[in-house]
Amino acid sequence: MPEQIFEFSANHPILILSFASLLGIILFTEFRNLTQKFSSIGPAAAISLINNEKTVLLDVREMSEIKDGVLNESVHIPFSDLNKRLSELDKYKDDAVLVYCRSGSRSGSVCRTLSGRGFDKVYNLSGGILAWKDAHLPIQRSKSKKKKK
Repeated sequence: MPEQIFEFSANHPILILSFASLLGIILFTEFRNLTQKFSSIGPAAAISLINNEKTVLLDVREMSEIKDGVLNESVHIPFSDLNKRLSELDKYKDDAVLVYCRSGSRSGSVCRTLSGRGFDKVYNLSGGILAWKDAHLPIQRSKSKKKKK
């Protein structure tokens, strides 16, 4: 049996390399998910969190993305400016922080950063503001500034 495995491996190196790469990616992703210090929650759980705890809503979308609306009373720090403005969030270390972006991927990265800085109650809005809108939850339309004549 082992000689057949070695023969198969010798005859199909690309297949074996692809399998090993995919296995490595899966293991890395699962390990990262198991060791992360924040939770990913959906819109319904986010509403419960907001209603039951002092929660800071952190919007990490870029300026061009917020024209479609924001969650009420959210703090906006664009993902691209986060490293420069991270100290602004230190005053919220004792509060729950719900981080959101458009789809939930950039906010996951921000959650890892905040957890690394000692934030204990960090939550990623799974699916981002798109999931929030799909759940028909309220958003605040951004106010366009009118030019004075």
